[in-house]
Amino acid sequence: MKTFITEHINKLGHVDKYVLWSVFILCAAGVVAVYSAISFFAETRTGDGAEHYLLRHGVRVLLALGVMGVVSMIDYRRLASYSRYFLIAALVLLMVVQVAGATYGGATRWLRVGTFGFQPSDLVKVALLLYLAVLLAKKQAYIKDFTRAFVPLMVWILASVVLIGMEDLSTAALVFSIALVMCFVGRVSLLHLSGLTLACLGLAFVLLLASPTRAARVEAFVGTNIFPHTNQEEVESLQHEGYQAHQARIAFAMGGLTGVGPGKSTQRDFLPHPYNDFIFAIIAEEYGALGALGLLSLFALILYRGLMRIARRAPDPLGLFLAVGVTVMVTSHGFIHAGVASGLLPVTGLAMPFVSYGGTSMVAMGALMGVLLNISLHTQSATD
Repeated sequence: MKTFITEHINKLGHVDKYVLWSVFILCAAGVVAVYSAISFFAETRTGDGAEHYLLRHGVRVLLALGVMGVVSMIDYRRLASYSRYFLIAALVLLMVVQVAGATYGGATRWLRVGTFGFQPSDLVKVALLLYLAVLLAKKQAYIKDFTRAFVPLMVWILASVVLIGMEDLSTAALVFSIALVMCFVGRVSLLHLSGLTLACLGLAFVLLLASPTRAARVEAFVGTNIFPHTNQEEVESLQHEGYQAHQARIAFAMGGLTGVGPGKSTQRDFLPHPYNDFIFAIIAEEYGALGALGLLSLFALILYRGLMRIARRAPDPLGLFLAVGVTVMVTSHGFIHAGVASGLLPVTGLAMPFVSYGGTSMVAMGALMGVLLNISLHTQSATD
């Protein structure tokens, strides 16, 4: 057993160090930012000190890093061989959410087991990427065939997207977009992908019609009336739908180029969930545009290394498709979160990987980065 562990530790010395250190720095930045952002919430709304939440966040960071380390030691091909069962189990949990899910902030996305709560949608993200990569690699000989290739892919993609979208349309749209990227890289017919895209856009419109809250967020972003079932006074008011985006823009304006200084944010007192959904706005206020760009550069580095180094040098198609999916999934979360916080995108509930205060999402991102690091390990071995 000792020899087995030693061998794996020695192998980890060959993983992509740029990706690994980027994750470590993001986690460190997140701990500092969460401690600052959560202080007001902890003292005024819960009565607990900020240290209580900092400890909880620190434990989750260590858990995510631990999961990343363990997964990075598991051959991605072996992990992918169980992906179908993993995806089926995750989809079943999503169905259970519709019946017995816990509701927070008006959204039913969580399952609770005693005092432990988690979001099955985060598990679906991981499982779908794994199984989609398996299907793409397996069907390369006839990937343009509608019945043998496209239909099986579509069944799993749509099942995941529809179940996630019933309560979280923004996450469903992101998962669908990443699935399309993987299919495009996997040489799936563009005609088939275009038809699927149009069908999902129609489904998204139906889901917006079914939810005045979602529709109001879209209208608040575009600044015009689109849907007949929204309250226009609330949509246009900066005290309702436009409140979060307005307060985030104030945070960016306050931060300027160099920021107001660590722990000196004032917008954390006004932004809802500043430690999670708007952590990037707090970072921009305290550390300025330079600090915000520095954080985004880490995601850009992961994007470059994941696509241009790890994916391109993957030893097989499965590694290529997985590296693309994982890289785009993790970095798109970071860039979209930043876009929302800066007012460039409609308000969503996407956390910034390894930076925002979170549980299931952080562990899921840790697992995905573990897969990417394992692929880089095999890539290094294949090129040495």
